[in-house]
Amino acid sequence: MPHATQHADAAEDAAVAELDTVLRGGPFHVALRAAIAARGLPLQRVQHHLSRHGVKVGVTSLSYWQQGARRPQRPESLRAVRALEEILRLPDESLIRLLEDSGARAGATAAAGQPAGRSYRSVLEASGALERLHAELEYPLDSGLHTLCHHEHVRIGARRELLGRESQHIVRAHRDGVDRFLAVHQGDPGCAPERMTVHALENCRTGRVRRHHDTGVLVAELLFDTRLQAGETFLFRYAVEDGTAGVCREYVRGFGAAGGQYALQIRFAEQALPVRCHRFTQHSAAAPRGGRQELPLSFRHCSVHLVEPRVRSGMVGIGWDWE
Repeated sequence: MPHATQHADAAEDAAVAELDTVLRGGPFHVALRAAIAARGLPLQRVQHHLSRHGVKVGVTSLSYWQQGARRPQRPESLRAVRALEEILRLPDESLIRLLEDSGARAGATAAAGQPAGRSYRSVLEASGALERLHAELEYPLDSGLHTLCHHEHVRIGARRELLGRESQHIVRAHRDGVDRFLAVHQGDPGCAPERMTVHALENCRTGRVRRHHDTGVLVAELLFDTRLQAGETFLFRYAVEDGTAGVCREYVRGFGAAGGQYALQIRFAEQALPVRCHRFTQHSAAAPRGGRQELPLSFRHCSVHLVEPRVRSGMVGIGWDWE
């Protein structure tokens, strides 16, 4: 069937052309995804090839890397990137260079006075700390849960500080035996995680809590006291009390995978209202911000909110300006 063969050849040529383009300009995760697609390798095979190179990387991590939800940064992860260049038959340093370039662009963006936020370096450091805390608690990257709905309420105090937040999750298990959720909170620069507290409010109880002072990261086990079977749903609610840092100017939530509804409400102290608020999105920590949209502030309720009917991989948040 020469016609089918011609179509296959054309598709292969298009994939190679796309790969050449993204290898020159990036970003890293798009180039990695294009390289894997061009070679026609499932992630399990990529993982197998990496293990033959003496590098251990989980399929979940590979998936996060090509989605842009996480970026390789540890020495072992960087070894994996160099091995991927060989496995995927890419030019030497091509993926590593894209990682370095995106970090430099993120630093330039911060220096140019773009919207307030954590630098790319601080995001990487927090991600590394989070991975170590995950490992310490022996919590898998794949939690076994899919979020159907996440409603988050954030409180900003009279000193314009992040007082705390409350989260309600509705989840569905996609494997048997899931009995916990790992809640993650990162305070604003200058915060003191050792003074933060976690409260289990509904259908859960607090287990182990770990803190990383330098990055302001806190993680807490929320135990369900039941083992979910695949397909079962569960609702739970918890809160984190913070109030340990200075002026807060935005709140951002990251998503490793698409799906589920997300609603975010920011409530301000009556004596400390911002002059304007806006929504924004960001595909990854190194990517430029987009999707900016002005949001109306309810002066009666001292609050602003957004609703994402179906979240995408990446980040979404609300920023605001003080007088």
